[in-house]
Amino acid sequence: MVRMVLVVAAACCAYGQTLSVNPQVKEIVSKVSADRIAEIQQKLASFGTRNIYSSTTDPNRGIGAAREWIAAQFRSYSPRLQVSFDKHRLKGDPSQRLFKDVEIWNVVAMLPGTSEPERQVIISGHYDTIHMVSKEGANGRRMLDAEATVAADAPGVTDDGSGTAAVMELARVMSQYEFRKTILFVAFASEEYGLEGSSTYAEAAAARHDQIEAVFNNDVIGSDVTGNGETSNRYVNVYSEDPNDSPSRQVARYMKEMNFRYQPGFEVNLVFRHDRFGRGGDHSPFNAFGFAAVRVTTPMENFSNQHTATDTFANTAPEYTALVAKANAAAIGTLALAPKAPQLGATAPQPGRTFAGGLSRGSGYDAVMSWHSDHPEPDLLGYAVVMRKTTSPLWEHEVFVGNVNTYTLPRVNIDEVVLGVKAIDKDGNESLVSAFVTPPYRQRKVEQY
Repeated sequence: MVRMVLVVAAACCAYGQTLSVNPQVKEIVSKVSADRIAEIQQKLASFGTRNIYSSTTDPNRGIGAAREWIAAQFRSYSPRLQVSFDKHRLKGDPSQRLFKDVEIWNVVAMLPGTSEPERQVIISGHYDTIHMVSKEGANGRRMLDAEATVAADAPGVTDDGSGTAAVMELARVMSQYEFRKTILFVAFASEEYGLEGSSTYAEAAAARHDQIEAVFNNDVIGSDVTGNGETSNRYVNVYSEDPNDSPSRQVARYMKEMNFRYQPGFEVNLVFRHDRFGRGGDHSPFNAFGFAAVRVTTPMENFSNQHTATDTFANTAPEYTALVAKANAAAIGTLALAPKAPQLGATAPQPGRTFAGGLSRGSGYDAVMSWHSDHPEPDLLGYAVVMRKTTSPLWEHEVFVGNVNTYTLPRVNIDEVVLGVKAIDKDGNESLVSAFVTPPYRQRKVEQY
C-alpha cells in the first residue's frame, strides 16, 4: 500500500495524516519539570563563578565544586547512567583569553543503548562561565583583565546554566527509560575560552570513529525578555550549518517536526546559518569534524547580562527553559528509539546513469531512487520518500513505500525538487532523512600549452 500526504511547511503538519506519537516519548516530555530546572540553575549560581581558572579545590566556590556536584547529580539519577570526567590539558598564551595553562573537565553521563549502543545521540550545554572585566591598556584601549575576570563573580545562570540545567533534567527523566541507541548527556567546559571542551571531545570522537547521529547543543535557553523589553516564550531558534541539505540541517528539520508532534503550542524556529553573527558555540566543532550538530538558543537574549555579574536567577525564566528542554526531549527520545537512516544508492550497480548517490531519471522523465541499509533492524516497517521544492525549507510531500530499496516517482523532474528517504519502525519512530543532493561542481583540470 502506498500513501501520500501533503506536509504543510509553515505548520509542520500534514493533511489527512495521523502523526505518530510514541507513548514513551510523550511521557518523557510530560515529566520535564520547570521547578527542577530552577533548582539546578540556583545551585549552579551558588558556586559564585565557574570560570575555568577558578578554584578546583574549594568545596563551595569555583569550577571544581561545580563539576563534582554535576557528576554527583548524574549518578543520583540512575545506576544505569555511566558518569565520567573527560579531561584535557590546554596550553595557554599570555596574549590570548586562554592566558595560561589549564586542565578542563567535561562532565559526561552515558545512558547505554539496548540494541544499537554504538549509535549515539548527544545533548549538551556548557557549565563554565565568565564575567569579562576590562582594563585600560598601554595604548589607551580597553582590554581584558585576565586575573580580574577569573576573580569576579560569574553566576552564568542563562549562559549557560540554562543549557546545563536542561541537560541534567533530561538525564534525570530519560535515564528511567530504555532506548535503542546510546544517549550522552554532556556538560562541556571552556566554551567561554575558545570552545575547547567541545573541540577536544569532537576531535577524540572522530579519532575513535564514534557513530554520533546528532548533537543538540543548548546554549542560552534561559531568557524570554530582551534588553529592550521585547518578550516571547513561544519559540526557540535552532541554528544549522549550510548547505541546505547538510546533515546538520536534517537534524534541525527533525527537531522541528518532532517538537510539533509532542508540543504543538511551542515552535522550533529554523535559522539557516551556523550561528548568530559574530558568535560561536559548542556545536561548531562537531560539524567541523563531520558530525551533524545544531545550536538551540533563545531569540530573546539580554545582551546587558551576557558575561556579567547580572546573569542571575532573577534574570532568567526556568519555565521557558523547560519548554526548550521538552523540544529536545521530543527529538532526542524519538531519534534514540528510531532505526538508522538509510544509505543512498543500491548495493549493486544499476543500469543507466545515476546522479546523486542513488538518484536517476527513469525513462528520462521519472525520479528513480535507490537506497539500502546494512543489517536492517528486525522491527523495521519500511521507508518513506520525502520531497520538496528546492526553495522550500521543509519537506512538503511524503510517500510511504514499504520495505523496499527502490522507488519511482513518475513524471517528477529531479532538477526541480529535492528528494530524500527515511526509515520507520513498527512503532512509528522515524530516522533522520537521507537527502539526495547534487554533487558539487568541480572544474576539470586542462593541460595548458
